[in-house]
Amino acid sequence: MNAARGRFAPSPTGPLHFGSLVAAVASHADAHHAGGEWRLRIDDVDLSRARSDAAADIVATLARHGMRWHGEVVRQSARVARYDAAFAALAQQGSLFACTCTRAELAAAPLSAAGERVYPGRCRARLAAPPGVAVAWRLRVGDAEVAFHDRVQGTVRQALAADVGDFVVRRSDGLYAYQLAIVVDDADDAVTDVVRGADLLASTPRQIVLQRMLGFATPRYLHVPVAINARGDKLSKQTGARALDGDPVRALVTAWQFLEQPMPASAPADVNVFWEHAIRAWTPSRIPPVNMLPCPAGFA
Repeated sequence: MNAARGRFAPSPTGPLHFGSLVAAVASHADAHHAGGEWRLRIDDVDLSRARSDAAADIVATLARHGMRWHGEVVRQSARVARYDAAFAALAQQGSLFACTCTRAELAAAPLSAAGERVYPGRCRARLAAPPGVAVAWRLRVGDAEVAFHDRVQGTVRQALAADVGDFVVRRSDGLYAYQLAIVVDDADDAVTDVVRGADLLASTPRQIVLQRMLGFATPRYLHVPVAINARGDKLSKQTGARALDGDPVRALVTAWQFLEQPMPASAPADVNVFWEHAIRAWTPSRIPPVNMLPCPAGFA
């Protein structure tokens, strides 16, 4: 890995909200502070959830908040051939198996210490899909153990068999899972630094295992706290998070404060002034090493 390269990869399921902004601000500041590039990718591989108008709205919202990306905006839906190639490589290694487990069967699986259902291995011996049956394809994790250093959260360790089990890389509807798509995307784009919300921290070991199996470099990781509402739910479209439709400078400053970053001596006059300060003053060591924090008033 040479020059720093970060990325922001929102799903086009609705407008950006404060939680999205926090991740975007952190990623944008981190890449530009390092003198590197910041890429924008629309994670629309799950076409069943994507909204046709959301991608354009996301791009416009980021631009309104003064964010600058390098190159064209990439869409996962245009990259299925690359996921096909990665899937074929894993199959060639004998790392995949066809899973016919129902939702009810999976719901009865034991919970890990982190509260995640652990796949019980029921279909692990099945190398081929039964004729006429829609199957999910899972990665056989074996005794894989992963430890990595997160730039905010510290050392993270996971024994995949005990904590997750064999996980899905292609769903029964034929769509590729987030874990596989994101690994291929980051490798193809030579991403060196993944900066995102801590709700994705627990899935990072799965991505590292895939990187190793596919011969990809592992980027550095930085997971920022996610914003939660008064009920303790992560801000999301599903929990009714408010869209970013107000003063962009106020929103940027609030996100900066949420990340406990050094504040400017005076209120920035516009988004460009904000970013001049933010890119210069970015200090990841000041970010609270926690998974979640309450959303500031007026943004939930």
